[in-house]
Amino acid sequence: MNTQQMDRMRNGQGFVAALDQSGGSTPRALEGYGIGPERYSTEEEMFDLVHAMRTRVITSPAFDSRHILASILFERTMDSQIEGRPSADYLWEVKGIVPFLKVDKGLADEENGVRVMKPMPGLDELLARAVQANIFGTKMRSVILRADPEGVRTIVDQQFEVAQRILDAGLVPIIEPEVDIHAPDKAEAEQLLLKDLTGHIDALPEGREVMLKLTIPTVDGLYSGLIAHPRVARVVALSGGYSREEADEHLARNPGLIASFSRALLAGLRDDQTKEEFDSTLAASIAEIYAASIT
Repeated sequence: MNTQQMDRMRNGQGFVAALDQSGGSTPRALEGYGIGPERYSTEEEMFDLVHAMRTRVITSPAFDSRHILASILFERTMDSQIEGRPSADYLWEVKGIVPFLKVDKGLADEENGVRVMKPMPGLDELLARAVQANIFGTKMRSVILRADPEGVRTIVDQQFEVAQRILDAGLVPIIEPEVDIHAPDKAEAEQLLLKDLTGHIDALPEGREVMLKLTIPTVDGLYSGLIAHPRVARVVALSGGYSREEADEHLARNPGLIASFSRALLAGLRDDQTKEEFDSTLAASIAEIYAASIT
């Protein structure tokens, strides 16, 4: 493990840029960027276009280590290059930004009010490649749709079972049990989640640390105990479908919680913008998210 990167994740000021759209979310991300399905006819062409978009974001002068602690990459981005360097090396060596990798394969169908992660049969091989590529940590997402105690417990158990394998590989896992912002009993689901997360984190042995990526809670400060926990390197928040303004407003009411936004970060960026327009739009977005993250 890179101790300089770990210190940055534990103690640095800033936020995490989530650039890990994949599969079904890629067309949506491209459409928001002004690239419709008529611009590509194969999956390969689609991923080339989204890599070009991510490269434009990452190489922008606005995308800097003064504001951004880390960035989460999609597997194909890890395997690609930016300005002639492997993507993770470019992020750390050129930008000073810590590289993470999305490792989940999407969501299973809903059961007991939750969507657990699909099986990950090639996980150990992917983790080995991530270590070789100088990735620091990983991210994996599952979703809670309602406050079902059995469902929430199943989600958290699965997340920590996979997290142990990631820790064994020498990487730092970001555990992401998202609570849907439209859940009818969102506050109750978050109370169940807090209880189950705390039980698992309390059981982690010394020397093992995880990160958490959570929906901004309905009750301000709900996760302050997790933020202060010695086995938790950092707690970051997803935007979850809120607009950037809403997400920033909610985030600022939770001291110690920092952003890990995707859609909210990229909002307003367009393929047809000039370099000056693109960079200034991205800079304004980053400044807003950063301000909410250090409140």
